[in-house]
Amino acid sequence: MTEPIPPLTLPPARNPQQEGEWLYEALQQWLDQEFIPEPVNRQIARQATQVFVRQRMEGENDLGSLVIAILTEMQSFDFSKSFFSEFAVANAVSDLLLESLGIDRCCGQ
Repeated sequence: MTEPIPPLTLPPARNPQQEGEWLYEALQQWLDQEFIPEPVNRQIARQATQVFVRQRMEGENDLGSLVIAILTEMQSFDFSKSFFSEFAVANAVSDLLLESLGIDRCCGQ
């Protein structure tokens, strides 16, 4: 029987605004490189970052909970001018955070 992947807890936020600045830059770069640079990518990155920073300021450190919060709140975003969806954005945030922690996002190692 396979074992479930244990939850991943981020270190407590020391400076949520600085984390947000990093995430905004990293996510916008990822969005621009994944397909083509579009003005809407800045709006997507800004919205996702706002959710992330607010959650971190409220003490949320669980990666799964952060991803669900981003996914849930991004559902109200108008993706009609984008190649992306709330699922792609939430998954990208997760991948970027895992990468920043030196965790292989492919296999959870």
